[in-house]
Amino acid sequence: RENSSENILSSPNRLLLHEGKLMLAESTRLLDVYLFLFDDFLLITKIKRNKKKYGGSDTSLIPVCPSLTPELQSFIREGGFCTVLDQPIPLDRLILKNVEPI
Repeated sequence: RENSSENILSSPNRLLLHEGKLMLAESTRLLDVYLFLFDDFLLITKIKRNKKKYGGSDTSLIPVCPSLTPELQSFIREGGFCTVLDQPIPLDRLILKNVEPI
């Protein structure tokens, strides 16, 4: 929802526990996603790669938040970004199961 998306990460007490890249099986295709596991919800974002190159500028000079993982910092410097894929999943409604690798 547009109106609630700006406050999604605004809690000063929220802790980022883990983040990382995964492949999400979505019906007939695989989707690159980046997950953010907070102490109260799981946020799934879609990885987007910018097809445009920045005209000769040195993208290594783009400022990136130092608390992000080096992998995500590098991805952002290359022009990539993440968009929220769906509503955050509250951890009290999340069920995790081990599955056998395909």
